[in-house]
Amino acid sequence: MPLSRNRVLALAIAAATGSPLVMANQADSKGFIEDGHLTFLARNLFWDHNSSAHSGDPVNRSDKREWGQGFRLDYGSGYTQGTVGFGIDLSAYAAIKLDGGRGYSGTAGVLVPEGDGTRDEASSAGGAVKMRISSTELKYGNNLRPYNPVFAAADARLVPGTATGLWLTSSELEGLDLEAAHLTAAKDFNSTNSDDDFFAAYAGVSTDTVDFVGGNYAINDQLSVSLYGSEYKDIWRQYYANANYTWPLSDTQSLNFDFNIYRTDDEGRKLAGEIDVTAWSLAAAYTIGAHTFKLTHQQIDGDQPFDYLGLGPGTFHDSIYLANSSQLVDFNGPNEKSWGLFYNLDMAEFGVPGLTFHARYIRGTDVDGSKMDPNSPYAYYADGEDHWERDIDVKYVVQAGPAKDLSVRLRHATHRIGNDKSDVSADQIRLIIEYPYEFF
Repeated sequence: MPLSRNRVLALAIAAATGSPLVMANQADSKGFIEDGHLTFLARNLFWDHNSSAHSGDPVNRSDKREWGQGFRLDYGSGYTQGTVGFGIDLSAYAAIKLDGGRGYSGTAGVLVPEGDGTRDEASSAGGAVKMRISSTELKYGNNLRPYNPVFAAADARLVPGTATGLWLTSSELEGLDLEAAHLTAAKDFNSTNSDDDFFAAYAGVSTDTVDFVGGNYAINDQLSVSLYGSEYKDIWRQYYANANYTWPLSDTQSLNFDFNIYRTDDEGRKLAGEIDVTAWSLAAAYTIGAHTFKLTHQQIDGDQPFDYLGLGPGTFHDSIYLANSSQLVDFNGPNEKSWGLFYNLDMAEFGVPGLTFHARYIRGTDVDGSKMDPNSPYAYYADGEDHWERDIDVKYVVQAGPAKDLSVRLRHATHRIGNDKSDVSADQIRLIIEYPYEFF
């Protein structure tokens, strides 16, 4: 049964208004101006994705190199007082080219494309009106940024991706957070156009409507569960479930288990062809003091890959909560199995608060595209593909002084694949410098 707009909103409203905690938050409103806030973020991003050294082609189209400066200004008003409160959210974005990549301009998705190159400067703005009853909020506008397992607009370039439509959130019951949306247009992180379509990232096909409904429930301090459903019109219906449990062993030690599962079926006109995929992952993490060690397993059961949100052709957003989704690849090929080893270090335990280190190694095997319909947009996988990825991530956040909250992050990833039918071997470096500031 399709997740129509009326059904999506009715489910969320019914869940939200069934709470006895009526007026809990709206009753505390101090006013439209009084509760307003204005924040600023400056982000400098250098992106170098080098696959030419491994492809034998010195100017391979997969070689991507761009450098830019982004600015974001967000204003969120408070709510008018009364049983029903009203307010607005406003955002302004700008992306400035510092280096187009010397022959690689327009290849990395960092800068806004224009003709055969990229714009020197690009800007956009968006807004939403909002209303609140108790702890239930409804927004309508073109700068919505939902972030959940079935629709997560990424913020991995100079400015974030956004969507246009209706977005309802509710936190009426303690520990229970619900949301639903009917979305009708998108703006990618390298676009100034807020009227774009939504994409199936790996299939490369698009739709103009996405609906989702779901939420998260914290059963107690150790255990939480999530359940979501979405419909990308004429492409797929996708369902997601998660269980996350933390077992405290002592004041400095714990075990965490995280299970994620998706079920995706084709829908409507089947623009991406036949889809019949179950994708799941299980992660077990042991934390002792500053150290966290994690072991992961991920499996794709289906003759198509696991696919998820894009907000433009050739871009990939964050609607994949599987454990082995990584910086360069997602280990999501048809019938693929993968395992991973992760290590995280928080240097605060050693007297350097704000400094963190992350490393991971993931290997994927048994990719089998031999049963794929040759007319499928996913028909670019070989039989028996295997590959691996290694990622290193170092970040430092200034803790005090005039530069408080300034962060510097260096990410390096290496990917190697046995053949290059569905992907290529590559190395990538990202250097991100961010400075957030809160005016009020």
